Amino acid sequence: MTTTQRRRPELAAFLRGRRARVTPADVGMPPGLRRRTPGLRREEVAQLSGVGVTWYTWLEQGRPINASAQVLDAVARTLRLDAPEREHLYRLAEVPFEPVPERMTQTVAPEVQGILDGLDPLPAVVYNSRYDILATNPAYRDLFMVPATLRIGVPNVLWTLFTVPEKACPVVHRERELPVMVATLRSWYGRHVGEPAWEDYIRALSAASPYFAELWASGEVIPPGPRVKTFHHEAVGELRMTSQSLQIDGMPECRIVVYTPADEAAHRKSRLLRETGS
Repeated sequence: MTTTQRRRPELAAFLRGRRARVTPADVGMPPGLRRRTPGLRREEVAQLSGVGVTWYTWLEQGRPINASAQVLDAVARTLRLDAPEREHLYRLAEVPFEPVPERMTQTVAPEVQGILDGLDPLPAVVYNSRYDILATNPAYRDLFMVPATLRIGVPNVLWTLFTVPEKACPVVHRERELPVMVATLRSWYGRHVGEPAWEDYIRALSAASPYFAELWASGEVIPPGPRVKTFHHEAVGELRMTSQSLQIDGMPECRIVVYTPADEAAHRKSRLLRETGS
């Protein structure tokens, strides 16, 4: 059985189930007579969605018909689908899904902060897709929030790394690591092209750092992933750390990034840094 053949029965069951839970009153219609179920009828869904009754019936029966994003959006509005349900509808109908742009998350729940604190002595931070720093734990602050970076005064990793004096930059091998971070930023930027906050951010950082402007103009795109990076701290010297990103439920485009020592020397220096910083 092909993927399409497996998806169509799921699509049919999904539409029937969601239609059954929407009452005429929910969409401003009178209940009518001889209604055997509390939900909408197929012809009512078709009328409210602006599609033909036969076409919608075939869709709900799981027949192999084509559906456009515009039509699926209309059906989703009629059936009062939330964002995850709308995405599920698209997947089942085999239509490319484009999420509705969401506001950039800028706050972190106490439960997430508790996870960061529980990871100490491993440095951990919450970034959004623009590399804004949303929350940190003490180990992260010991490693990265040194006087030179604090003077920047902008809670954003890229802004800090591209505007701090090179000799004070905590990232060793800037010429290797910063291009990767900019390429990762661009992979997220594709979802936000034209949004004023993103465009202003890119424009301002390009003006503040010719190196960022050069890397941004290259057009490189890389998704987030684990990496071994070398950092420098004036108290302990260089530390090789592995960075790992973890998604956070309920926080779109945000991730917990945890740094673990990549060798015994980094373990020893991390412990020393925490002992002197605590």
